[in-house]
Amino acid sequence: MSAPELAVSVKSAWSGQAELAIANVIGSNIFWVLGLAGLISPEPLIAGPQLVTLDIPVMLSVSVLCLPLFFVGATLIRFEGFLFLILYTSYVSYMILLVTQSNFATTLEQALIYGLIPAVFVYICFTVGNDLVRRNRQSHHEL
Repeated sequence: MSAPELAVSVKSAWSGQAELAIANVIGSNIFWVLGLAGLISPEPLIAGPQLVTLDIPVMLSVSVLCLPLFFVGATLIRFEGFLFLILYTSYVSYMILLVTQSNFATTLEQALIYGLIPAVFVYICFTVGNDLVRRNRQSHHEL
């Protein structure tokens, strides 16, 4: 993502136009990064086994993780944004540790599997549960 695209995404999110920010990020990654890499690569781009065993499950998990947050009041509060930032930073750190073959990769993997990911899952369940209770109370008051 280029600096102007980043600026537009941040400004859009700050102005309450999250759809534009999300579309800008997705479009930038899919069309520019992947398209340009495929265009300038002298050989076909081949997906390695890591794509199937790690990258795609992480992407799908984060996508599924976004769904409840988008439907709960259709807002993403700062704390939730902070959680996604921590998840992203952890993922990138883990990828770097894997490539450098660091011994700390296993420790980080365990911390993610048994600490951060369950904590985020509990938070999402708690948030969805609170929203369902709130909606149920509102529907009873409207009757």
